[in-house]
Amino acid sequence: MESAIPLAFTASWASGINPYLLVLMMGLIGRFGGWDVPPGLERTDVLIVFAVLVVVDTIADKVMLVDSTWDAINTVIRPVAGAVVATLIASPSVDLPTAVIAAGGGLVALITHLAKATTRVAVNTSPEPASNVAVSVVEDVAVAGVVIVAVVNPWVAAAVALVFLVFAVSLALVLVRVARRGMKRLGLGRSRGTMAVAGETRELESPDGGVT
Repeated sequence: MESAIPLAFTASWASGINPYLLVLMMGLIGRFGGWDVPPGLERTDVLIVFAVLVVVDTIADKVMLVDSTWDAINTVIRPVAGAVVATLIASPSVDLPTAVIAAGGGLVALITHLAKATTRVAVNTSPEPASNVAVSVVEDVAVAGVVIVAVVNPWVAAAVALVFLVFAVSLALVLVRVARRGMKRLGLGRSRGTMAVAGETRELESPDGGVT
């Protein structure tokens, strides 16, 4: 159970970004690398299905606006995947500690997903697609790298995942604040413009304005 905690946390964080790549890598490493993973992930049919999903995710996640739709679809999938994977890692039988880990896994995956989705919405405001592709590639590389580190040292991987999680949440909060300020300034500008037009109209309609 002790080693299951950092592994479950790492897997939950990865699920919040790309659960398909996580499951595929765990299955391949377990099948060909001898890593102790839940047996169901090593099945051929599971590997094929998740390989296809990885391809779909890779394409959808790198297309502007499509990625936000894909994130919306995954709002339920990623947290559930985090909880399921955490449960499989923690124990084959659901006891109280396993249930706690599963709930925590779902929460971590949900927080990570929301941070990812928020950041991606902000990135989509950029007119060029390069930034969108770059962010997606960084996310995929981060997931793959942390999973590989988890094979060697689960606690180090969990620490790295925690750093990434805190950074992602902090970045998302900053972007939300910037977006709110921008919306307030835009609304204020429109209000002032409307008031100015109304004032000019009243002047033109007044007797001194020359309109009868």
